[in-house]
Amino acid sequence: MGLVFFMTLPGLVVALTVIAFTDQGLRLAGRRKGRSQVSSTGFEQLHATFSAGKQNELKERQSALVLRDDEEDGAPPARSRVDLASGRAVIRLPRGHA
Repeated sequence: MGLVFFMTLPGLVVALTVIAFTDQGLRLAGRRKGRSQVSSTGFEQLHATFSAGKQNELKERQSALVLRDDEEDGAPPARSRVDLASGRAVIRLPRGHA
């Protein structure tokens, strides 16, 4: 009967709460370091079940983890100059570019 309870929505919330308190207790006792990932991930997924905005946020976070992040992204090309003090930008196109 206890297994059936934990398969319901209130049972899931109770289980996540117990896991969160256990994680925090172990962390405060010095047996765990860092954030409690299990309970926070579980609560985020539970929140995403009821909120479409949270679902979109989690999908965006997953896609951001997959994409490369280059330092040069967004910077002007090496052949161009931007002078913020005077408000001027000089952009030189590569040869052969019409």
